[in-house]
Amino acid sequence: MKYMFPLKKNKPLALVGLLAIALLACNKSPAPSAEVVNETAVNEVNAANIKAHIEFLADDTLQGRDTGSNGYQIAANYVKSYFKQLGLTPKGTSIAGEKRGFEQTVRFRKSFLIDGSASTIIHGLKGDVELDYATEFLTSGSSLQNNTAITASTVFVGYGVVSPEFGYNDYENIDVKGKIVVALTGRPDDLPSEEGAHIGASAEKSRHAAAHGAIGFITVHTPKREKVRSFEKSAQYANAPRLSWLTKDNLPFGTQPEILAGAYLNQDAAKALFTGAARTLEDIFTADTNNNAIKGFDLPYKVSLKNRSRYEEISSPNIIAAVEGSDPQLKNEYVVFSAHLDHIGISSHTDDEDTINNGALDNASGVAILLETARLLAEMPIKPKRSVLFVVVTGEEKGLLGSSYFANNPTIPVMQLVANVNLDMPLILYPFADVIAFGSTHSTMGEIVETAANKIDIELSEDPMPEQALFTRSDHYSFVKAGIPSVFLMTGFKSTDENIDGGAVFGDFFKNHYHQHSDEITLPINYQAAASFALVNMMIGVEIANQAERPKWHDGDFFGVTFAQ
Repeated sequence: MKYMFPLKKNKPLALVGLLAIALLACNKSPAPSAEVVNETAVNEVNAANIKAHIEFLADDTLQGRDTGSNGYQIAANYVKSYFKQLGLTPKGTSIAGEKRGFEQTVRFRKSFLIDGSASTIIHGLKGDVELDYATEFLTSGSSLQNNTAITASTVFVGYGVVSPEFGYNDYENIDVKGKIVVALTGRPDDLPSEEGAHIGASAEKSRHAAAHGAIGFITVHTPKREKVRSFEKSAQYANAPRLSWLTKDNLPFGTQPEILAGAYLNQDAAKALFTGAARTLEDIFTADTNNNAIKGFDLPYKVSLKNRSRYEEISSPNIIAAVEGSDPQLKNEYVVFSAHLDHIGISSHTDDEDTINNGALDNASGVAILLETARLLAEMPIKPKRSVLFVVVTGEEKGLLGSSYFANNPTIPVMQLVANVNLDMPLILYPFADVIAFGSTHSTMGEIVETAANKIDIELSEDPMPEQALFTRSDHYSFVKAGIPSVFLMTGFKSTDENIDGGAVFGDFFKNHYHQHSDEITLPINYQAAASFALVNMMIGVEIANQAERPKWHDGDFFGVTFAQ
């Protein structure tokens, strides 16, 4: 889009008429008449629309939009109805009597740990040490078997990471076949933030353990991790069911059948595993804190892990629709906007009277801005050259599951998906002057975002909290793993109001409202900021859609090399 002049902040954002001029220029068509411009200019980014969407999606009636719940389905029906009103093309899966529907049904296996069934016993030189569930160890229900019971020797494998690119192989010269591996939580600090988050993810660690022949996996909570998230806090969610999406063969995706059991040990409880070993756990914790090399070694104990599980099957839909592109060839390529519709439902671990987690900002705000973006694109007289796909997903709060399902079962061939812009919890609480695009350094998406944002006097800022590794913590990561250049777009920490520190607002939200029932519409949501964010979001989409070349991974980029098709 050739949109060459800034819009003044805090003014109505007259958009569609300007876009009409820009898009006609991009398509090398004659300039529109004054009548067309005047008629379309009345269509603006509408803050009232965004407010209405958030108020509905964050209402108590929806009971926190938990995956598979009636409240989530009501939200999905709302999104689907709105897409129909806009005249969008359904791009879900086939349903009876139609070529396409808006829904892509995702089947999940929901696994529950049976009360009182979990045990972890360390068979020591001086007798058995039985750990206490929830205070000394945590575990979850299995999605593969109802009864789990193993006893095996243990091997310490450092962090349990493998990365030839960065010179790490914690399994080198260590035999773990038929054994239970013991690993520290986290990863070496000298790994780059985003690459390290992928390399050190629990799914990657489990995959490598299985590949080397392990049958169990014990993770040790560390003092370093305690500063980020306490063991006690994690224990509050210990009894929550775990979800996995099911493949066509009825198997839970992403699981490692070879890993029969696992446990997460409190740092004090884990000391019993290292008594009399080659290194004490205190010494290893010191090395972890100081980022010194940590090598693995055999441990002198066997461990028994047991639990019993039950499962049930539930389903929950992704909602998928498109604005068809205007170019005869490029319309077969799609720019993807994504946002997760689910939240965490009802709290069972609180004594507060209000137990509904409404998720006004997480992520009713992202969905509302996506819907307004869809409206603006649908009402443009000349559509972008490429098509624009809107993927509203379920199960993000359960582990990016809905987006993972779509990325592995795309309703559009994956090679036709040129880029993803993900909207998750934009913090629309103040007038922002910049945006953050997590992942922008890995592909040409960074330049595209910066170009589009600058056209409306918005800056692109670097990641202000790389230690959080947010690049791997939202739905765009599923698209990355499908080889698609992606960014996760958020409001930045700079404000047009010099009296507001966006970073402080962000910190306060995370401390006092994130995943709490206070994330609701009583927050001081700035709907003009929401409208500005919808505008910059739309600008990015149109910029991608009208470029001659699709976005590309930078040469040699870790994620491009690892995942690009």
